[in-house]
Amino acid sequence: MSACCGPGRGSTAPAATVDSTTPPADFAVPARSTADLLRGTVAVPGGPFLMGGADEDAFPADGEGPVREVVLAPFRIDAACVTNAAFARFVKATGYRTEAELIGWSYVFGPFVPPGARHAVLPGTVPGAPWWNAVAGASWRAPEGPGTSIGDRRDHPVVHVSWHDASAYARWAGKRLPTEAEWEKAARGGLARARFPWGDELTPKGRHRCNIWQGDFPVRNTREDGYAGTAPVKAYAPNGYGLHNVAGNVWEWCADRFSADWHVPDRPETRVDPVGPPDGAGRVLRGGSHLCHRSYCNRYRVAARTSNTPDSTTGHGGFRCAVSVDA
Repeated sequence: MSACCGPGRGSTAPAATVDSTTPPADFAVPARSTADLLRGTVAVPGGPFLMGGADEDAFPADGEGPVREVVLAPFRIDAACVTNAAFARFVKATGYRTEAELIGWSYVFGPFVPPGARHAVLPGTVPGAPWWNAVAGASWRAPEGPGTSIGDRRDHPVVHVSWHDASAYARWAGKRLPTEAEWEKAARGGLARARFPWGDELTPKGRHRCNIWQGDFPVRNTREDGYAGTAPVKAYAPNGYGLHNVAGNVWEWCADRFSADWHVPDRPETRVDPVGPPDGAGRVLRGGSHLCHRSYCNRYRVAARTSNTPDSTTGHGGFRCAVSVDA
């Protein structure tokens, strides 16, 4: 991921303080009823939709375009991101330890690190984005570092989860991560070529519809949308399919490997139920976060995309799950 949107573990190189191996996924997967699988999900119809964008303020290097017709089978997707409470149930049931916990540190937006946790900030800065701190002990349990907790944020999205962590949770839940095409179709909510999940205006009739940065990044956040950090997963009105917060709040992992040009040739595998390129180091992230601002990271538009390595974890990255209809 580019530094403006969030650093990857290669951005700086603090030593692992525990164990840098990929978290194990050998936990038992419980049998789940259809009702369990579908709880909290919404239906997204199959058929064609227009994927990608051609916004004047798009980032060509990200591969947002071209606008192309993509055909998908019907599926279901979580109406909201996975919450701290839901992830805690997963951890309690399986004993799972996240990648940030195993490695011993994670990236936190510097101004959010409280004075009592400043001692845990590791040496080094992220080139071009000094507002990111690698903080020892930061994890989903302690989002801003030692001494912080999720006590009053159980209905907020879980953060500091890697692509591996998100995939492990999805498997335990009997679900999977959405493909990038599924994510975008669901996020569009039935609107064709709209700039945002609700239309073309960022604040229709003066109403905030997402949790992004207002003010001067990174020094002043006016909190006009009501939040400085993460917001509850259902804080804003849903889109046309019933999805909440698919713009802003937290970046969301998708199943696909990232490429800026794999989808440019008009090949069947990029136009019918695409699953992304077969190779690539990064995984796709969509939706933007509460740190996005038009001055530097204008990626809360519905066509915008970015990537990060699958072991990377940040305080503004989460996920939601999908379910195939035939499941």
